[in-house]
Amino acid sequence: MKKIAVSIGDLNGIGIEIALRAHKKITKICKPLYLIDEDMLNQGAGILDLKVPNDFHTVKVGKNFTIRPGKVSKKSGLYSYLSFKKALYLAKSKKVDAIITLPINKEAWAKAGIKYKGHTEVLSDIFKKDAIMMIGCDKLFAALYTQHVPIKDVAKEIKTKKLYRFFLNLQNSLHAKKIAVLALNPHAGDNGVIGDEEKAIKEAIKKSNKHFNEEIFYGPLVPDTAFSVKNIKKMKYFVAMYHDEGLIPVKMKYFDESINVSLNLPVIRTSVDHGTAFDIAYKKEFKPSSKSYINAIKKAIKLASIKHP
Repeated sequence: MKKIAVSIGDLNGIGIEIALRAHKKITKICKPLYLIDEDMLNQGAGILDLKVPNDFHTVKVGKNFTIRPGKVSKKSGLYSYLSFKKALYLAKSKKVDAIITLPINKEAWAKAGIKYKGHTEVLSDIFKKDAIMMIGCDKLFAALYTQHVPIKDVAKEIKTKKLYRFFLNLQNSLHAKKIAVLALNPHAGDNGVIGDEEKAIKEAIKKSNKHFNEEIFYGPLVPDTAFSVKNIKKMKYFVAMYHDEGLIPVKMKYFDESINVSLNLPVIRTSVDHGTAFDIAYKKEFKPSSKSYINAIKKAIKLASIKHP
């Protein structure tokens, strides 16, 4: 079985509960290694009134702190970052086959003085590669051209050369038969009436298809009709120009089962597609779903099996 490093996420959120409740199920398909100190694990399990399984193997991360359920905290932010860094070390040194990340809180990272906005930015910096964030499930995936970028800055990023490089990296990761590309503007710009960024998108699509000598990339599609039943039947992969353009339709349709996959990297990393859910963390009347977490593990195992049969 594949060995999977589980970055525990923000301990003030739901990550630790998901890990504990799903442990028995995932040990049937992989060997999980949890990046959390034993004292922190016992503290979280105690609040949840859950028993820690005997085969719940842990790796020391950093300085312990008091868990504050549902609170944004500098200490929990730093701990989640260190948990991720430890998982990366294990993956880079070939001690695990893949990494699974449970949710972090971006505000907590900022409070801790961490310069990155999220996991994907860390991956891009450490490996000096343009990591691609792709979210969805085996029925539908959205790859994000820009990730955690303010809306006011997205249009500045729509450049033919940069898009062309993104498309090449994406296809070299996916080897897909067809990839739909969304426009940036309403009505796909209406031939320049509502914006001209689509010119750059069209040129990048043309260059990419020429590079692969095949009509792989299709578009730019009008964003409000792109995710039609007809299109989804024809195409599994969509490229969104910005975060919510791709994730709103994906999460509306497959919220519980979708995952986050990082592409164009030398290591395998998948993640849940949801946040820390501070509003329900450690509340016994709410039991968070582990479906996204389990699907992320299954995807990581599948990718690791392709890479290292």
